[in-house]
Amino acid sequence: MRRKLSIAVIIIVCFLLQSTVFKSLAIASISPNLLVVVTAAFGFMRGQKEGLFVGFFCGLIVDLTFGSVLGFYALIYMFIGFTNGFFKRIFFPDDIRLPIALIALSDFCCNLVIYFIWFWFRSRFSFGYYLLHTIIPELVYTMLVAILLYFILLKINQKLEAIEKKSETKFS
Repeated sequence: MRRKLSIAVIIIVCFLLQSTVFKSLAIASISPNLLVVVTAAFGFMRGQKEGLFVGFFCGLIVDLTFGSVLGFYALIYMFIGFTNGFFKRIFFPDDIRLPIALIALSDFCCNLVIYFIWFWFRSRFSFGYYLLHTIIPELVYTMLVAILLYFILLKINQKLEAIEKKSETKFS
């Protein structure tokens, strides 16, 4: 229960930061995607199942607030969380290279899917423009913020795991 409540608070705080503070700190109208960072991080830290659920709720909150089609972002974020869950076996908390690479790949894939669904299927074929003016700047900005946010999420996850482990030994 504590973990679920903590994750809900993390999702809400990151969503509020993403949609308020970082919108005002936008560079060329580009802001970082904190919810992709949260989804990817919980995917590779906790596994496929938790990545899927965190992704669903991150995407759902985006769908309810900004989306025009309910479930579109939820599906994308679920896929990101589930896919990152495959890397739980090779995830080491001390090594930042894998998490940052996975977050970067997740953000890139998220924006790629958005481009193909919202632009390409409507015959807007300016992929080079979208890549240079939206995908890459958001990717860079998200990576800069992800370095700090990843360590915060890692510490929260480690504390939650320590509490869970302590309560398991108490009842054993």
